[in-house]
Amino acid sequence: MSHKPELSVRQMLNMSVGFLGIQFAFGLQNANVSRIFQTLGAHVSQIPALWIAAPLTGLLVQPIIGYASDRTWGRFGRRRPYFFAGAVLTTVALLVMPESPILWFAAVMLWVMDASVNISMEPFRAFVADQLPNAQRPLGFALQTLFIGVGAVLSSVLPWVLAHFGVSNVAAPGEIPTTVRISFYIGGAVLISSVLWTVLSTREYPPERLRGFSDSPPVPPLTDASRAWRPGLILLALGAAGIAVIRRDGLDGQLYLLASGLVVAGGLFLWLSRARSRGMVRQVMADLYGMPSAMRRLAWVQFFSWFAMFALWIYTTPAVTAVQFGSSNPLSSAYNAGANWVGVLFGAYNGFAVLAALIIPQLARWAGVRWTHVINLAAAAVGLASFLWVRDPRWLLVSMLGVGFGWASILSLPYTLLADNLPAEKMGIYMGIFNFFVVIPQLLAASVLGVLLKTFFAGQAVFGLVLGGVSLALAGLCTLRVAEPSAGVLKAAPAAQS
Repeated sequence: MSHKPELSVRQMLNMSVGFLGIQFAFGLQNANVSRIFQTLGAHVSQIPALWIAAPLTGLLVQPIIGYASDRTWGRFGRRRPYFFAGAVLTTVALLVMPESPILWFAAVMLWVMDASVNISMEPFRAFVADQLPNAQRPLGFALQTLFIGVGAVLSSVLPWVLAHFGVSNVAAPGEIPTTVRISFYIGGAVLISSVLWTVLSTREYPPERLRGFSDSPPVPPLTDASRAWRPGLILLALGAAGIAVIRRDGLDGQLYLLASGLVVAGGLFLWLSRARSRGMVRQVMADLYGMPSAMRRLAWVQFFSWFAMFALWIYTTPAVTAVQFGSSNPLSSAYNAGANWVGVLFGAYNGFAVLAALIIPQLARWAGVRWTHVINLAAAAVGLASFLWVRDPRWLLVSMLGVGFGWASILSLPYTLLADNLPAEKMGIYMGIFNFFVVIPQLLAASVLGVLLKTFFAGQAVFGLVLGGVSLALAGLCTLRVAEPSAGVLKAAPAAQS
C-alpha cells in the first residue's frame, strides 16, 4: 500500500475556497432570517419553530448526500458534482428569499435555501478527509475554518456597510429593507463563483486509489443491529408518553416536534432490528447504531455545542434590539439599527474565528486537542452569558471574542478528533451521521427554547443566549471524556502548516 501524498498549501487553499461562498450564504441566513421573520409579522415566541427548517433539512439531506457521494464517480469526480448542484440551487434561493411577500413564504424559502446549501456543504467535509493524509487534516480543517470565517464576516456586516453608504435600512410594513435584499443578491454571486473556483481548480482520487492508501482504516463489516429494538422501544415509549402528556395538559404545540421525533427514531430502530436489506436507510441507521466509540463521545460534545449556536443565531437579533437598543418594533429605526449591529457582531465573532483558526493548531500542540477545545468552549460560554449584563452594544464585541474562539474550535477540532478513525470508503456517510449531532440539538432547541423562555423568563430573548452559555459549558465537560488523537497527528500538523 502507498501513502497518501501531502498537498501544497495552495492546493489546500483551492479545496477550501468554496467554503467561503457556502458560509457567505449561511452568514446571511444566520444574521438576517430572524429579522426577516419579525419584519413579516412573527412574534419572538414563534421564531424557533419558524427556524425548524434549518436543522430538519440538515438531518434529512446530509446523510443522503453523504451516502450518495460515497458511491458517485464520473468525469466530474466524486464530491464536486454535489458542490456545484447545491451552489446553483442555493443561489436561486438567495435571490428569492428577500422578495418574500408574507411570513409563510419566507419560512418555505428557508427550507429550500437550507436544503440546497447542505447539498454543497456535507461533501466538503468528506472532500478534505479524502484528499489529505492524516498529518495534514488538522491544517485542512483549519483552512476551512479560515474561509468560513471570512465568508461569514463579509456577509454579516454587509447590511451595516450598505446602510452607511446611504442604502435604505427601513422599509414599509411587510417589506424587507433594501440593505437586506441587496446583501442576498451579492451573496448569490459570491456563492456560485467561489464554489466554481474549487470545482475547477481541484481533482479527486478515484475510489480504487483511495482504498489503496495505507492511512485509510479498513471498512468495518455490516453492523449487527439485531438488538436495536432496545433503544427503539425506549425512544418510542418516551415519544408516545410525551404526546399523551402534551395533549392531556394542553402544553405548547412546539413540544410535539420533540415527541414526534422520538417516535420516528424509535420506529426506525425497531425496523432496523428486523431489516435484512442493504439499502441506504438500513446502512445509515446501522452505522448510526454501531458508530465508533470515539464518535459516540464526540456526539455529546457536538450536541451541547450546536444547541448553543442555534440559540445564538435565532435570539441575538431580538435580544440585542430589545436590551441594548430598547426596541422590539421591527418598523422602528432603533430596531433596525440594532439588527444591523447584530450583523456587525456576527461578523466580529466570525472574524475572531479567522484569528483563532491560525492560533488553534499551535495551542493544540501545546495543550492538546482536548484541552484546547475545553478552553475555547469556556470562553464562548462566558461570551454568550455576558449578553445579560452588558448594556453598551459596543462592549458586546468583547463578548464575541470568546464566541469566535469557541466557534472556530467547534468547526475544526471535533473533526480533527474524528477523521483519522474513519475509513475512506465511508467517509461521506460517517460525516453525514456525525452531523446528526449538529442538527438534532437544533431540532431540540427549536422545540423547547420558546417554551422555556415563555414559561420561566417572561419571553425575554436574552435568556436564550444565557441558556446557550450553559450548554457550551456542558459541551466542555463532555470533551474531557474524549481521548486525545495520536501524537503523530498533533506533531505533524504544525510542520504541514509551515
